[in-house]
Formats: sequence, structure tokens, C-alpha cells
Amino acid sequence: MQRERIRIISRILETIYQKYHKPEFIHPDPLELVLRYPAPEDQEIAGLVAASFATGRVGSILKTVRSILAPFPSLKKDLLATDRAALNLLFKDFKYRFYPSASLVDFLEGIKKTVLYFGSLENCFLSGSSGKNAAPYPLLSGLVSLVRSIGKETGTTRSVLPDPEKGSAVKRLNMYARWMIRCDEIDPGTWKTLSPEILIIPLDTHIMQISHILRLTRRQQADMKTALEITEALRAFDKTDPVRFDFSLSRLGIHPDLSYEELYRIKT
Repeated sequence: MQRERIRIISRILETIYQKYHKPEFIHPDPLELVLRYPAPEDQEIAGLVAASFATGRVGSILKTVRSILAPFPSLKKDLLATDRAALNLLFKDFKYRFYPSASLVDFLEGIKKTVLYFGSLENCFLSGSSGKNAAPYPLLSGLVSLVRSIGKETGTTRSVLPDPEKGSAVKRLNMYARWMIRCDEIDPGTWKTLSPEILIIPLDTHIMQISHILRLTRRQQADMKTALEITEALRAFDKTDPVRFDFSLSRLGIHPDLSYEELYRIKT
């Protein structure tokens, strides 16, 4: 029975992957705004911005991220050349969900500080690494700590970035890591050093529901423990790249022309 269940789940995962892991299904997704930048040094910054504001309705996310990136055509160069006073002026009317203008400016200042110190966000991410299969926690936490440090200095109470050490699923950070580390026709793979084996599934309500349908987890709380459990279950179907299925599976909840019914049709 266990072998048959694994065979069915494998067929579902691979069928969904083959059908929907394609560039034409990227829209609507904040990843499309990252792919507009050809240079790696711009992609990693655009990726962190796009992933960090990926909360709420997808239309609002895309509109918000476009408004943040618009003043910086050559993202790294232009952002580093823009001082805090200019950022305050550019984004004086900004507000998105929980995040006021001060949170955005602190976030951008944190990115600037990190890039100036390490040369790139990738170098910061790697500063806690002991090799291509390093555990993701210290890597995510180190990057977040530096970017958030500006907010601590200015007293801004609402940080754009979550703290991985607090046990939440940090879906947006894990999505950013997927974009930066995986490399194929969907994910740009801007960072070349780390293996996709270390990635954790970006866990949101869509992936949670799909994971229940496929019986990848029985847990009800969408926290880091559940994300790790689902990732480990997916490892049975792709040991070296367990998050490979994330994009195609998430289309069933995000893409306007698709639904979870696809899973049941394949299952039967």
C-alpha cells in the first residue's frame, strides 16, 4: 500500500511539473519582475524586494513591487547612489498593507549597507556557509539580521523581513532562496555556489492545502516545522532538488486558469 501511494504521488508531481513548469505560467508572479533585470547584481536585489513584498493579492503585489523598482533602472548602481534623504522623498507616500514608508526606506537602506559591506547579497548569504550543502537557517538569518539592522538603528517598529529564528515558515525568504539558487527555465539561479538540495519549500496556504491532498504532511500549522516536513517528503521524489515541484504546484492556487481539481483528475 505504501509503495502504491508513493507511485501515485510521484505520478501526480511529475505530471503537474511537466505541464506547468513553463515560462508561460509565470504571470502573475513577482518573479516576472526579477527576470526583467539581466544582470545578476540587479536580480538579487530585485528578488529580495519582490519576495519581501509578496503578501496579499497578487495584483497588488505586482503593482507595489513595480513602484519600488521603477526609480532604479540599473538597480544596484542607482540604489547605491540614492541617499536616505532621496529615498524618503521618493517613497514619502508609500504604504502597503502593514508597511509604511519608513519600513520601506529602512529595508532599502539595509540592502545598501549589506551590499556595500559584502559586495553583494550573495556574499552576505554565503558568509555563514560551510559549503554548497550548508544548512539554510544561519544563511537566511545572517542576511536578514544585516538588512534589518537599519530598522533597529532608526527605531522603525515594522520590519519588512521576518526573523527565521522565530519558527515561522518564512515563505517569502524561502521563495527568494529558490529563485536565487535553482537554475532552469523558471528560476534564474543568480547565485552559483549553493546546491538546491538545501532549499526549503516556500509554504503558503496553497502549498499547505496541496500537501494535505497529497498527504505530504498531517500537520495543521503552517510553520517552519511543517515546511521542513513537506520538504523532506518531497525529497523522496527528488533527493537533490526537492523544491523543484514548488512552482508548478503553486500554479494550481495562483494561476487564474488552474485549480486544485487537477490533482484529483490525475489521482484517479
